[in-house]
Amino acid sequence: MNDTQRGTRADYRYFTPITTRWHDNDVYGHVNNVTYYSYFDSVANHFLIHEGGLDIHQGSVIGLVVSSGCRYHAALAYPDILAGGLRVNRLGNSSVEYGLAIFRDGVDEAAAEGFFTHVFVDRSTRRPVPIPEPLRTALASLSQSG
Repeated sequence: MNDTQRGTRADYRYFTPITTRWHDNDVYGHVNNVTYYSYFDSVANHFLIHEGGLDIHQGSVIGLVVSSGCRYHAALAYPDILAGGLRVNRLGNSSVEYGLAIFRDGVDEAAAEGFFTHVFVDRSTRRPVPIPEPLRTALASLSQSG
């Protein structure tokens, strides 16, 4: 995807609703740029917990974000109704790069698109570990090639 091309809902495999909050708006009357990263994190973690079985409180494996980025295409504001889209751009042995997008209700083109990379590590040692098989299977289902 080039910088001028906006992704559509068809480019993503998993969706979850996002509730905007009053404090998401900044002084300019739109959702502040850093808030999109919070939305991205919520979408990915919703999938990991509900579809991949990741135990964020007691599990021996956790995901740490090591890189991220975002392109903004259209302004959003409270009280917009949104959906977050998720796909897997790249699935490695101990890491995954997600592709994410935020969509306004009823709009097919993304208002914002981004990525972030999780490296899965042992909770205690913080050393990389292979992605657990149930989680890997769930992630593979979101692969662009899947």
